[in-house]
Amino acid sequence: MYENEIKALKKAGRFRERKLFSDDLVDLASNDYLGLSHNKKLFKKAVKLVTKYDTLSSKASLLVNGYHPIHKDFEETMAKQNGFEEGLVVGSGYLANLALMDALVRKGDMLFMDEEYHASGVMGAALVKERVVIFKHNDAQDLAEKLAAYPGKRQIIAVEGVYSMGGDLCVKDIFTLAEEKEAIMIVDEAHSAGVLGENLLGIFEHYDIAINNRHIKMGTLGKAYGSYGAYILASSHIVSFLVNRAKPIIYSTAPSVFDTALALVNMKHIRKKAKTYREKINARQALVESSFGLVCASLIVPLEMPNNTATQEMQAALIAKGILVGAIRQPTVEKPIMRLILNVSVSLTKIQEALALIDHNRVK
Repeated sequence: MYENEIKALKKAGRFRERKLFSDDLVDLASNDYLGLSHNKKLFKKAVKLVTKYDTLSSKASLLVNGYHPIHKDFEETMAKQNGFEEGLVVGSGYLANLALMDALVRKGDMLFMDEEYHASGVMGAALVKERVVIFKHNDAQDLAEKLAAYPGKRQIIAVEGVYSMGGDLCVKDIFTLAEEKEAIMIVDEAHSAGVLGENLLGIFEHYDIAINNRHIKMGTLGKAYGSYGAYILASSHIVSFLVNRAKPIIYSTAPSVFDTALALVNMKHIRKKAKTYREKINARQALVESSFGLVCASLIVPLEMPNNTATQEMQAALIAKGILVGAIRQPTVEKPIMRLILNVSVSLTKIQEALALIDHNRVK
């Protein structure tokens, strides 16, 4: 039924498929920034936490009978650590972004979204498209002009702490502008929580921004936190509004109890070991800058490639040497890249080896 479309994808070098990669490969492709996906001690600790309770799984939506004491503990701990009034567990980052865009942008409001915001936010914005304005990536001046041109009852700005493909940080000027305009600010911290800041709390800590009732932080648990699911942190009244109006929260089964427990255990572990992880992150960023002249503010290193074929061939060459790096092609990115993750559980030597191989063959 879709044979012609599949042929076209293959011809363009954009065909994708699921693959089982060997655990023997050095993983520089996953968003497992702190290497917690292999920590069996923390996994067993989460199992022990869950088995304290008679109910081991999510039986219904959060609003029926799926809300578990572990969900509540996670929400309260995450909110307290990050300086927010309240937290809300969500099934995935995709659902969290859909929930925020669909529920918060009401009649008379305007949503201003960075052009490189995640696909989940873009899909959520499509639900309220007549109230959406896209601004140039990380361009505070363009945002300022559009805020002036499109007034609304409420103005809502959506950015990412770290942009997932480029690895660049949201500029502080945008936070400053949002404060000046008293705009609501949605910050997707999927790739910045667990990576930025002295205590690895993310971009708010990195910029030393005081949290206020217009700030909304969301993020996933499947990256630095080594689990699955998502969270939203905000003022109590915004969380209450989401519980009452956000369809992905109201009509979805509550997030996995075990995954939430694992994230809770990992979150506490990260906070306890933050200094050690911070040093490892700094060392990897310094390696990239000293050896390759690339300033890396996060743990994502995007290296542009000539074309899709070269990107796939580079990935295959690295796999042959026992190293896995992400080969990212259109439409995820405008130009194909090798996306290397500076996983703190991987040695500096292996990271340098992978970077050198890619750098030798990439577009200059």
